[in-house]
Amino acid sequence: MRTAIVTSAVLCALMLSAGALSRHLTPTVKMADSGERFQLGAIVPQRFGDWSVDASIVPLQVDPATQATLDKIYNQTLSRTYVDAAGQRVMLSLAYGGDQSDTMAVHKPEVCYTAQGFEVSRQRHDTLATGDGAIPVKRLFAVSGQRQEPITYWITVGDKAIKPGLDQKLQQLRYGLSGTVPDGMLVRVSTIGGDTDAAYRVQDRFINDLLRALNGKDRVRLVGVPAQHSQG
Repeated sequence: MRTAIVTSAVLCALMLSAGALSRHLTPTVKMADSGERFQLGAIVPQRFGDWSVDASIVPLQVDPATQATLDKIYNQTLSRTYVDAAGQRVMLSLAYGGDQSDTMAVHKPEVCYTAQGFEVSRQRHDTLATGDGAIPVKRLFAVSGQRQEPITYWITVGDKAIKPGLDQKLQQLRYGLSGTVPDGMLVRVSTIGGDTDAAYRVQDRFINDLLRALNGKDRVRLVGVPAQHSQG
C-alpha cells in the first residue's frame, strides 16, 4: 500500500512539474500541419469484408451544447452504421483533432454519453488483438431507457494508441515538452443489445475486418504505430 502511495505521489509531482515547465516551452509545431491531408470519409471504405453501410439507419444525434464542444475539439468527424450478411449492425464513429494539447483533448465517450442522459457502467480497459499488434481499448455499457449499447473505443495521441487517463496525459506532456502539438483520433464502435460478451466479439471482428481493408498509412491514422513496431 505504501509503495502505491509513493508511486502515485511521484507521478503526480512529475506531472505537475512537467506541466509547469511545458507552460514555458509552449508547443509551436503542429503534427497536423506537417502531415498529409486526408478526409475520414475517403479513407474508410463504405464496403469491406462482409460489411457495407446501412444508409437506412440514422446515427444518434447529440444535443447542440455537446455538438458545440465537439466542434471546438475536432476538425473532422464521421458516423456510419454498417451491416453484415447476417444482419449484425455496428455503429462506427471517428473523430479527428489536429490539436490534442492538454486544453483540447478528446471528448471521451463516457463523458459524452452521460451528457446525453445515458447511464454508463461496466467500464474496463482491455486489449484488442489485431494482425498488426495490440490496441489498448476501453469497454463501456451505456443504457438509456430501453436502449442498451455496448461500446468499444480507443484514442490516439500523435502516433500511438494509448489508454485514456494517465497514459493520455503523459503522452500529451511528452509532446508538449518537445515543442510539438500532437494530433489525435477517437475511434468508437458500438452495437445495440444487452449481451456484452457477444457484442464485443462482433465489434472486435468488425474492427479487424476494417483494419485489414485499409492501406498501411490509413491504418496508422486509426490505430497509431503498432506496439511491436514502435521505438522505445
